[in-house]
Amino acid sequence: MTTMPTITKSTCCYCGVGCGVLIESEGDRVIGIQGDPAHPANFGRLCSKGLSLPLTVASDVGRALYPEIRLDRHSPRRQVDWESALETVAQRFADIARLHGPDAVAFYVSGQLLTEDYYVFNKLAKGLIGTNNIDTNSRLCMSSAVTAYKMAFGADAPPGCYEDVEHAKTVLFAGSNMAYAHPVLFRRLEAAREKNPDIKWIVIDPRRTDTAAMADLHLAIEPGTDVALFNGMLHHLIWEASIDTGFIDRSTDGFAAVKNLVREYTPRIAAEICGITEKDLILAAEWFAASPASLSLYCMGLNQSSHGTDKNIALINLHLATGQIGRPGAGPFSLTGQPNAMGGREVGGMATMLAAHREISNPGHRAEVEALWDVEQLSDKPGLPAVAMFDAILEGKVKAVWIVCTNPVHSMPDAEKIRQALQHAEFVVVQEAFMQTDTMPFADVVLPASSWAEKTGTVTNSERRISLVRQAISPPGDAKPDWWIANNVARRMQAQLQPDLPDLFPFTSPESIFNEHRKLTIGRDLDIGGLSYAVLDKQGPQQWPFKAGQETGQARRYVDGLFHTDNRRAQFHITKYQAVAEVTNARFPFHLITGRLRDQWHGMSRSGRVAKAFSHEPQPALTMHPKDAERRGFKEGQLVTISNKQAKMTLPLRLSDEVKSGTVFAAMHWNGQYLNSGGINEVITGKVDRRSFQPELKHAAVRIEAAELPWRMMAARRGDILNMQSRVQPLLRECAYASITIESDVLILHAADLVPRSGWLERVFDVLDFSVGPDTLEYRDEQRNIAKLATWTNGHLAGFVFSGDIKSADFALNHVRQNMPWQGSRLAIFSRQTSAQQTDRTVCQCMQVKGSRIENAITQGATLTQLKVTLGCGSVCGSCLPEIKHMLTKLNVA
Repeated sequence: MTTMPTITKSTCCYCGVGCGVLIESEGDRVIGIQGDPAHPANFGRLCSKGLSLPLTVASDVGRALYPEIRLDRHSPRRQVDWESALETVAQRFADIARLHGPDAVAFYVSGQLLTEDYYVFNKLAKGLIGTNNIDTNSRLCMSSAVTAYKMAFGADAPPGCYEDVEHAKTVLFAGSNMAYAHPVLFRRLEAAREKNPDIKWIVIDPRRTDTAAMADLHLAIEPGTDVALFNGMLHHLIWEASIDTGFIDRSTDGFAAVKNLVREYTPRIAAEICGITEKDLILAAEWFAASPASLSLYCMGLNQSSHGTDKNIALINLHLATGQIGRPGAGPFSLTGQPNAMGGREVGGMATMLAAHREISNPGHRAEVEALWDVEQLSDKPGLPAVAMFDAILEGKVKAVWIVCTNPVHSMPDAEKIRQALQHAEFVVVQEAFMQTDTMPFADVVLPASSWAEKTGTVTNSERRISLVRQAISPPGDAKPDWWIANNVARRMQAQLQPDLPDLFPFTSPESIFNEHRKLTIGRDLDIGGLSYAVLDKQGPQQWPFKAGQETGQARRYVDGLFHTDNRRAQFHITKYQAVAEVTNARFPFHLITGRLRDQWHGMSRSGRVAKAFSHEPQPALTMHPKDAERRGFKEGQLVTISNKQAKMTLPLRLSDEVKSGTVFAAMHWNGQYLNSGGINEVITGKVDRRSFQPELKHAAVRIEAAELPWRMMAARRGDILNMQSRVQPLLRECAYASITIESDVLILHAADLVPRSGWLERVFDVLDFSVGPDTLEYRDEQRNIAKLATWTNGHLAGFVFSGDIKSADFALNHVRQNMPWQGSRLAIFSRQTSAQQTDRTVCQCMQVKGSRIENAITQGATLTQLKVTLGCGSVCGSCLPEIKHMLTKLNVA
C-alpha cells in the first residue's frame, strides 16, 4: 500500500528574503519542493539554491548523526549517547564558569538558527550563566546596518517592505550584487522595470557584476570610498537646493552639522576620491533627489568594512535630506544576508544587546528582562563580539566556547588566528548538522543538529516578516533540534549553578519558547503581542509590529515622520571619509575584494552537497583585469599566489574586465573542504568597525605573483561524490595547491607543488578506489616523476590519475564526463590530447544550459523570449536571466 506524499509549509534557509516553500515528502524523504504561491515574500518563486534544497538532505553522508566526545586533544572522538554528551557539556561549562567566572565561557551562534533556538541560547548565556559573551555570525553580516539604523532612527527596524521594489522610481544598489545574493527579490525589480522603462537603476560597485551590467548608471568606485561618494552627492543636492527642507525641519535633528561637513566634499573632490567622473556623481545625485520615490538596497559592500557604520549612515543622510523615507517605494533598505539574522536580533542573541531590542547598558532594560525571566541580576558588561571573542580565546581569557550552526574557521577574518584560538581553547563544543566543515576538527564534543526540513519554529526576513516553519521529515540518526539541545544542557547547568531559582527552561516545544519571547516584545518597537503560532498558521507570515488586537502588521515604518529616538526625530550624523583598513602600496599594490557566487552559499556546508551548484563556477579563482595580467606575463588558468603581511594562498587566475585595473576579486565560499587553504579569508584582516565591531571582510591590500609549482597532478573519478570528497579532503593541505571540483557524479582533483610529495599519490589511488586488476592501466616513469593510472567499469572510463604529465588529462576528463563506451585501444588514454578549450560554463543551472548554446542561439537571432522557449534557460527560477541579458547586450541583440 502506497502512502500519499505530504505537503508541508516551510521557508528557504539561504538568504534573508525568506521565501516560502512547499516541501513534498514521503516518510522521512523529501521528494520535491516548490515555491509557496501564497507567501508574500516570493509568491511561488525560488532561486537555483532554493530549488536544490531537497538534494542537501538526500544523503546521510557527511551529516552529523550521533554525539561524539574526545577525552583529550590527541585522541579521536568516539560516539556516545545523548545523556553523556549533555552531561559533559553542562559539567564542563559550569565548572569553568565557577572557577574562572561567567565571562570565561562564550557562545558563537548563527543566523541560520530559528528564533526559538536563538532564544534558548540567549537565555542560557545571559539569564543563567550571567555572561553577555554570546555573539553570532550575523556580526559578520548585519551589525553595521543595525548600528546605523539605531543611530539614525532609534531602533533596529528596516523602514520599508518588499512592495517598495515595485513602487520605486529610482533604485540605488550600494555594495550589493543583488542578482546573485537576493535573486528572487531581484526578479520583482526586473518585472517592475519591464512595466515601466523610465525606472532608473544606479549601481555602486567596484566590480561590473551582473547587477551592474543592467544599470542605467554604474558607479565603479574605488573600494571603500562610499562615504566620499554619498557626501559628494549630498553636497551637490544642498548646493542645488534639491533637499526637502520641510521634512528636515519637521522630522530630523543634526542637519546643520552634516551640511557643514559636506562643504569640503565638492562633487569634483568626491569624484576624484572615488575614481569616477564628476558628471556621473552629479547625475546619480539628481536622479536620487528628483525621483518621486528613491529606494536604496544595500548589503555587504557597505556593511563588511572597518567604516561600515559610517557608510550606512552617509546613505541614510541622503534619504533624510531628501525626504526619501516613509512612503511607498522610498527608503534605505538593508538586505539581510542570512535567513534569520533579524530573528536572532529580536531575541537579543548578540553580545551587545538584550532581548526585544533592549540595551545592556540601560538599567531599566536589564530590570525588565530580569523580571520577565525571574532571574536575580543580568550582567551590565557588554559581551565580546565575534573578532574580540576569538582573540580572547587565543589569549586564554575565554576557556570554553560553544559554536552553533556556523563555521568560523572559514567565515572569520584572519583564518589562521581562528585555528590557533580553537586549538588553544580548553573546551570546544560544535553543534552542527554537517561534519565536513573547517571548524569540526577542533571540536571536543560534537552535538548533531537537525537541518532544513527537519525542524519547527519561526524566522524573520528582511522586511520584518515572521514565517512559521514546520518540520517535514525526521532528522537522520540521532540528530536533534537546536533548541532541544540547548534546553537540555541548560536544565542540567541550572541544577549546578542556580538550583534555587524557578525552572528557567521549562520549554517542551518551540511554540512554548515563542510564547515567552512574545511577552518580552510587548510595548517595544517590535511588539508581537498579537502573534501566535495559531495566527501564523491561519493568516500566514506577518510583519512586526503586530500588537494585540491588531489584524495585521505594519508594512512601512515612519510614515508619520515620527521615529523611535527620544525626541521622535531622525538623527543626522557626521560621516568623514576614511580609507580602507589596508591601503595599497608598492609592496601590496592590488585591492582584493570579495563576494558571492550565484549558486553557492556561505561556506558551502549545505550548497556544496549539490553537484549542479558547481556548474556555473566549478573552481575557485582569482579574477584580474586582462591588462594587469598582460603587464605581469600572467595567463588564463595560471596558478598565482595572493599574499599580504599575514598570510598567502594560491588560486588559478581568471581574466575579466569585470574588475578594474588594480583590483582583483575572489569568491568567499571556497574553504578547506575544497582547497588546500581555508579560502580567501586567510588574507583578510581582522580590523573592525569601532561601533558595530563588524570586520572588513570585503577588502585587503595584496601582492599577486606567479606560483612556481612545476609538478602538476589531475585526477577524476566517477562515483559517490560526497563519500569521495570526505576521503580526499584530508589530503589537500599537504600540497602547495590542491582543489576539489564536483560535476554531477564526477569528482575532479587538481594539485600542484614543487615536487611530488612522498607517498601522497598512493594515498590518492587508495581513497579514490583505484584497485589493481584487468580493468586498470598504469604507467610510470620514475626518472621524470610521471605516474598515470586509469580504470574502466563495464567498458566505460571510470576515472584516472595523471601525475607529472597532464597534457592528456582534458581528453580523459571528457570521456569520464560523457560516460560513453570506450572505443579503440585503452592505451590511448595516456597519449591522446585535445586542444585547449575555454571553459564552457553552465549559465542556466535549472535546465543545465551551457553558455555556448545560448551564444549560438543569440548569433542566430534568438531573442530572450525565444531562448526561454527553445532552450529553457531563464524559464524556471530566473537566476540566470541577468547573465543572459548581458550576453544579449554584448552580442548587440535587442
